Amino acid sequence: MGGGAGAAAWSTDSNSLAVLSQVPRIGHHEVASAIDVCNASGTRHVVNIPNAVNGIAWANSGREIAFLSTKSMVLTPEHVWTVPAVGGTPEDRTPNLNATAVQLAGDAKGRVWVVVNRGVQSEVDEFRDGALKTAYRWPDGIVRGTPVESEYSGLDSGMSEPLVFTIGDPTHTVSVAVADGDHLRRITHEGDDQLAGIELGPVQVVQWKSKGGIALEGIATFPAGYMKGRKYPFLVLPHGGPEANDALAFDPFSRIVAGLGYVVLQPEYRGSTGYGADFLAAIYQHFGDRAYEDVDSATDFAVQQAWADPEHLAIFGWSAGGFMTSWTVTQTNRYKAAIEGAGITDWGPFLWTSDISQVDYDARWSDEDPEAFSKFSAVDSAGNVTTPLLILHGEADQRVPTFQGTEYFQILAARGKTVRMVTYPGSPHFPVLWEQRLDVMKELADWLAKYNK
Repeated sequence: MGGGAGAAAWSTDSNSLAVLSQVPRIGHHEVASAIDVCNASGTRHVVNIPNAVNGIAWANSGREIAFLSTKSMVLTPEHVWTVPAVGGTPEDRTPNLNATAVQLAGDAKGRVWVVVNRGVQSEVDEFRDGALKTAYRWPDGIVRGTPVESEYSGLDSGMSEPLVFTIGDPTHTVSVAVADGDHLRRITHEGDDQLAGIELGPVQVVQWKSKGGIALEGIATFPAGYMKGRKYPFLVLPHGGPEANDALAFDPFSRIVAGLGYVVLQPEYRGSTGYGADFLAAIYQHFGDRAYEDVDSATDFAVQQAWADPEHLAIFGWSAGGFMTSWTVTQTNRYKAAIEGAGITDWGPFLWTSDISQVDYDARWSDEDPEAFSKFSAVDSAGNVTTPLLILHGEADQRVPTFQGTEYFQILAARGKTVRMVTYPGSPHFPVLWEQRLDVMKELADWLAKYNK
């Protein structure tokens, strides 16, 4: 089994190149990473890291190399680590981070930038003097990605080489901003004219506790003309990943469903980024119970807030959110309609046939302990389903192979359940063709109109 180069970073004097190599995770439970430094004198091995690594940069005036890694069983790099450039023992420099470091990169001036998810917002921090320091935030929104330096003088930012960022918020499409002192100034306005002619409902970040006392957060999107105290049809929208989160930005799925007259709630269930290592790692071997409890508690919360009509509840998710949808309808009949896209329905074969062999959810051997994987597989609880279910899947999906949807559909159809499956020719994990994307939304709207009425 060989390895491959993952990322590289030049030193500020351009004389040395730090290279990150990783062992591919194909059918194996092990992950290994290595950092080497290459220059005119040859190659020097710096360190082996028995875990996943993401990003690499020279730090501390070239005396250290910074990267993202983890100790978690779910393998998602989420803390900032450093190692002496001459070699040595890696050190976790953010052991108490109550957030998630998701991207790391250096620049030509030797600065190390880190994108940090803090709940549903993300910011750019600078890693300096062995610690993260908040550098740039976008009010009521996100900063997406590490900055780049621009030589375009027309930016008129007062800097010879201004830092340029991508930003987003719930009322604007993705925009470009430049650093202006210690804050960001938006300089592009694409999409504003189109959105100016569309009435949008409010978006609100909300917090609640599950029945088990877990503190949770989510993003609530309301329909245009929303009236407090009136109950609306409701859709809970669990995100994919699952090691990801919903960003406080313009979300097409939420806005389209809200445009149908719905209140939409996106819950950041256990396994999401933005809430610290323990919250993220809670997904390990517990996707089907802990995450399910959190997602269903979002519906409880919406009902308690008198947003949601308990007689008109729906659920929709894609990928990991598709799993959550397919599994939820085996556990409860409270939802009148369900739509799952590219969802995991049979965990045992999924772990070994997904293109990234996702054993980080559960490293047990599926042949030695099949019950562990059957426990949260919707295909093995299909007899419990009473909710009308729409299954959407790309025919060329390698992340969640199409047989996952086909197997579930066939079992449900054979049992006489209300189920429909739509496949998209040539489509990967999510459709690329615009016509297919439009059809996804048409199928979703039609299904809601038919069954959540």
